[in-house]
Amino acid sequence: MIDQSVVAPPDSAARLPVRPSAGRFLILAVVFVCAACGLVYELELVALASYLIGDSVTQASVVLSLMVFAMGLGSLLAKRLRCRAAVGFGLVEAALALLGGTSALVLYATFAWMGESRYALIGFSLSIGILIGAEIPLLMTLIQRVSRQDAGGTVADLFAADYVGALVGGLAFPFLLLPWFGQLTGALLTGAVNVVAGGALVLWVFGRDLTGRERGLLLLVNVLVLTVLGTAAVTVDDFERAARRAVYGDGVRVAVQTDVQEVVLTGGREGPLDLYLDGRLRVSERDEFRYHEALVHPAMSGGRHARVLILGGGDGLAAREVLRYGDVRSVTLVELDPGVARLARTDPALAGLNGHVYDDPRFRVVYADAFAWLRGAARSEAYDVVISDLPNPGITPSTKLYSEEFYGLASRVLAEGGRLAVHAGPSAARPRTYWTVDATLRAAGFRTSPYSATGRVSGFGAGPDRAHDEEDAERDDWGFVLAAVGRAPRVGLSPQTPPLRSLAGPVLEAGVLRAERTRLRDLPPSTLVHPRYAG
Repeated sequence: MIDQSVVAPPDSAARLPVRPSAGRFLILAVVFVCAACGLVYELELVALASYLIGDSVTQASVVLSLMVFAMGLGSLLAKRLRCRAAVGFGLVEAALALLGGTSALVLYATFAWMGESRYALIGFSLSIGILIGAEIPLLMTLIQRVSRQDAGGTVADLFAADYVGALVGGLAFPFLLLPWFGQLTGALLTGAVNVVAGGALVLWVFGRDLTGRERGLLLLVNVLVLTVLGTAAVTVDDFERAARRAVYGDGVRVAVQTDVQEVVLTGGREGPLDLYLDGRLRVSERDEFRYHEALVHPAMSGGRHARVLILGGGDGLAAREVLRYGDVRSVTLVELDPGVARLARTDPALAGLNGHVYDDPRFRVVYADAFAWLRGAARSEAYDVVISDLPNPGITPSTKLYSEEFYGLASRVLAEGGRLAVHAGPSAARPRTYWTVDATLRAAGFRTSPYSATGRVSGFGAGPDRAHDEEDAERDDWGFVLAAVGRAPRVGLSPQTPPLRSLAGPVLEAGVLRAERTRLRDLPPSTLVHPRYAG
């Protein structure tokens, strides 16, 4: 926001190397560039906070509120610099370029080597916000020195350039910087553009009004900032490799950034295979069979299962369990990220783990958002079993896939007597989230049978933070809900169930009792407009 209280009578006219109208245009162009860079820094912090900490709604709220508050402080502090507005603006832009450009590197480094990035995030949000807030008061003073326009017209021009620049920066971040350069290099490039624009304006347009000492200081500071940013850009690949080793260990075999998320595979050749999505451990070869057997087989054993729909599960491991039944005629998998499916098909270790299901003629994959796909699915498409193999509901992007509306759409594609199996998060560690899933299914018209599975030996599926305690993971469980329309389905196995490594009738009976002991009653359902899941 532009604080009109900073508008003051202009100082003596600047000695410009160009006509005043051209000088005014150059200042507005720099306002445009600085606004674009500032918004990129904000979006970068929000994206990294969501990726490194989790719960994107909370992190976005914290970052943006802190930055807006800090911008107000920066606007007030800038009053002290208005007597030396040109050199002050040059130093502010150099500091902003350095902090904003390196913010992604520092945040990722604190996460990788310290396991905690919240305090660094708060520090960057406040410091970058203060510097962004200081820009407009200083630019207001500079533009009044160039052209003696009324204050209202000056504010309008600055608003226009600022908001249009913010639009361009907001669109450039997801559509240009992230896909072309990635988070780290994109932030460094933005910082370089920022320091060049600010330094060029001050040293060229207002250079005649600076003392020799001020010109030397600004030139030295700008060169140092560009050197730091350039060095970081040259070494960013080495930094990423070192940070990945710190996060995932020395066994990283594959690390790719898809259009949806970062996908990392470790082990597989030496040691157990682990699959990480956006830094969260999603599959561990040590215990994934316990999870997938408990998710799939109670639903498959409850009746007909000729046609099966799997929502999520692009790793192919749930499909592996489904295709062990010889009378399954077709399996449709709806996966958001083609990159995960590509690895599940082509990576030797992961394809071996899923039994090469992508080569099975009964199996087909659809690349789509599960909610949108169900919404557009024809009512004639009836499935005997629907398996929801999705990330924990406490992770904000997943909340719509655990809503009453989502389950209402799922019920439309269930055949008569069909069953829906839902991964609902740990029942013991997060009982409110788990029983909210149960309440939401019942609100959507299902009868439910909750149960859980234990035996976890890794942090698979445990949550958004890589620092999840391994001892807690051993005590943790996987919570599931088996649902059907009409009457509650029985949680059990049938004589046709293939041999299993971890699951048996008594194990399931114990899982039902264990989940029941955590029951929370009278919880409201989660909907699209009122999500109830804690992050």
